Amino acid sequence: MPLVRIALRRGKSPAYIAALRNGIYAVMREAFNVPENDRFILVSQHDADEFDYDPNYLGIARSDDLVIVQIACNNTRTVEQKQAFYKRVMEKLVADPGLRPEDVFINLLETAKENWSFGNGIAQYA
Repeated sequence: MPLVRIALRRGKSPAYIAALRNGIYAVMREAFNVPENDRFILVSQHDADEFDYDPNYLGIARSDDLVIVQIACNNTRTVEQKQAFYKRVMEKLVADPGLRPEDVFINLLETAKENWSFGNGIAQYA
């Protein structure tokens, strides 16, 4: 049920974008127990004047390769699961497509199960 939004600066290759999508989906499957085929991922690329971030917030040295991952998901996971998820996504994206750990920004937006409709006007998880 997660809906993933990935935002980054324009100019990356299709293979780079695929590595982001595939890496995040793989970690959702392994760390969040997301069912197979529950894959809804949107990628938006932005020009420099449309992608604003602080390069040193909280003492983390970010670069223009920053990738912002926002995931809307059910509010059913523990703090420990979330921490493991953040770490594993970072590790996966460092391995491929080669991001720096400092450039992996993740935000979870948690919602109740009844707030989803996957089609046909039905709240499938209500």
